[in-house]
Amino acid sequence: MQLPDVGVPWIKAKLDTGAQTSSIHAYDVETFDRDGEAWVRFGIRPWQKSDADEVTVERPVVDVRRVRSSSGHVDERFVVSLPLVLVGHRVDAEVTLSNRDSMGFRMLIGREALSRGFVVDSARSFLGDRAPRPMRRRNRGDDI
Repeated sequence: MQLPDVGVPWIKAKLDTGAQTSSIHAYDVETFDRDGEAWVRFGIRPWQKSDADEVTVERPVVDVRRVRSSSGHVDERFVVSLPLVLVGHRVDAEVTLSNRDSMGFRMLIGREALSRGFVVDSARSFLGDRAPRPMRRRNRGDDI
């Protein structure tokens, strides 16, 4: 999956039909004011256990929501709008910012984004493309 408007050419994502809103791993989250509106600045590290290809993103705050995690813990999270490309299809999705450092997927795609032209086949896995080989090698520290 890609986040082309913020400079993330590939990020490992999981479809989560149990989640209403999509979620992305974000770090160093800070709010600021721009022209009288609330904005948020945050970092994205698309690779697990690596800072390769990390980007800093600034987006307007769409909302602040109380979100219950799979463990039952409730957090308040900032919500931003992010255009994403999933299996070649571009959609604008509301995305909550959360700490997913210990999770296997840097991003979850929730029902709201999936309802825009996707059909989920729960019997199949890993249908999206893998990251291009040079990108995978760069993340591991190999020469291209």
